[in-house]
Amino acid sequence: MPDPLDVPVSGGTLRVAAWSGTGAPVLAIHGITSSSRSWPFLAGALDQAVFAPDLRGRGRSNRLPGPTGIAQHAEDCAAVVEATGGVPLVVVGHSMGGFVATVLAARRPDLVRGLVLVDGGLPFPAADEEATLAGLRPIKQRLLTTYTREGYRDWFRGHPAFARDWTPETEEYADYDLPEAPGRPSADADVVESDQIDMVQGTAFADALDEPMPPRVFLHASRGFADDPPGLYPRPTVDEYAVRWPDLDIRHVPDVNHYTIVLSRRGAAAVAQAVRDVG
Repeated sequence: MPDPLDVPVSGGTLRVAAWSGTGAPVLAIHGITSSSRSWPFLAGALDQAVFAPDLRGRGRSNRLPGPTGIAQHAEDCAAVVEATGGVPLVVVGHSMGGFVATVLAARRPDLVRGLVLVDGGLPFPAADEEATLAGLRPIKQRLLTTYTREGYRDWFRGHPAFARDWTPETEEYADYDLPEAPGRPSADADVVESDQIDMVQGTAFADALDEPMPPRVFLHASRGFADDPPGLYPRPTVDEYAVRWPDLDIRHVPDVNHYTIVLSRRGAAAVAQAVRDVG
């Protein structure tokens, strides 16, 4: 289990999960409805310290006040890097965390020496934006529902993404996301909605794409939220980005979906290798 660390940020403290290690530290940023508990497999695959914040509005940081948005999350993550040594490190971002990582690298290049973008952190084509926003509705429904402890575990057990990847780590991920039982998941539904809109329509990420970037790897899962093709990013879209950014190291990770690219040993192994390669 990681150690808890509270980092002062605007409006209070940000909770950070800290896994120990002897190598250069890594900052790991979770996705839009997730938490620091996305990263046990990555921490186990590395000999490096891993610092993973609960982003504002999620996990044990869910009572931090606004504003939120990609730029605020990047500012909070900069505070984590400064509080844990202040040296440039490799930043891993999953899903929305990849967008936050990109903005952090653009705004604080002194803190980021490499990026690993895990099925996130590349822009969605305009044609996909509406579908991305529409996908928020069932997510909000889950966040507004009250669950018992076993009921919430059952929700995850029955999710297609975890049909063959239900593990003790996944159960702990679900338990952490339900601080009180019966109760609601820790992610604030309104914060999630505003962050989703900012991610696809805001200026912070769009502006960051015009800035110089450190060495970066993009890891692509070919299956999506429900273990369904074509994934969050269709393969032709990823191929187009390979042409647009020839310095971007694109790696297709087989046999994973949008969740298990981090919440499985095989997915985390690919993430860990990318961390070693850019670090």
